[in-house]
Amino acid sequence: MEFEERSYRQHHRQKDLVHFQLVVKETDLDIGVRKERFSPELVEWVAESVRACRRLIEDYIQRDPKFVSSLTPYSVLPDAPLIVQTMAEAGRLAGVGPMAAVAGTVAEWVGKSVAKRSRDVIVENGGDIFIRTSQIRKVGIFAGDSPLSNRVAIEVRPNQTPLGICTSSGKVGHSLSFGKADAVVVLSPSVPLADAVATATGNLVQTLDDLERALEFASQIVGVTGVLVIKDDRLAVWGSVKLLPMNT
Repeated sequence: MEFEERSYRQHHRQKDLVHFQLVVKETDLDIGVRKERFSPELVEWVAESVRACRRLIEDYIQRDPKFVSSLTPYSVLPDAPLIVQTMAEAGRLAGVGPMAAVAGTVAEWVGKSVAKRSRDVIVENGGDIFIRTSQIRKVGIFAGDSPLSNRVAIEVRPNQTPLGICTSSGKVGHSLSFGKADAVVVLSPSVPLADAVATATGNLVQTLDDLERALEFASQIVGVTGVLVIKDDRLAVWGSVKLLPMNT
């Protein structure tokens, strides 16, 4: 899986940004910032932000252990921290458990923090991306063994950002999926929502006949702006998704 992870990360890295990796327990981030904003002090500052983010979630799980195991929408305690409420709400909208949104939630938390110091920022967390950009960028799509893998990319324009671009796969990665899609990519201004909806949509795809139903499901969730599903040699797309060939 390490090779696949490194391979995937090449698809969102930008030549004009400095990318660095940050690992805090299970959280493994690839972060891109403007070159003039990068420094060892920034890396440590981001690491502390990640630790603070994780601490809020971990402390809540200690109080409410069922939060971490629920695979269906879950009601959190009234005094749950905002980050936990955000995960639960994303799960509720998508019809899945709150942990389906954890990677996207962490990516957004870190991304919004870094955005205070860098006009351009990309935070990738296990295939879930927070992006804010001042120029047109291209984010490639890794879809495992599909012949469409590494062939297409999503164009991201500044006026679309901050934007979440989250990927779920029934064949690639460690995240839990009950489907068999090579890749489900969901776009939303809310990275937690994009993450949860990508999981829920991916769960619906067992065969090629499920592509239309999966798109219809995701497109009806308020806050979702685009969806792309790849299964074998087929691609289905809905919403504000401009596709480009990878080799341009």
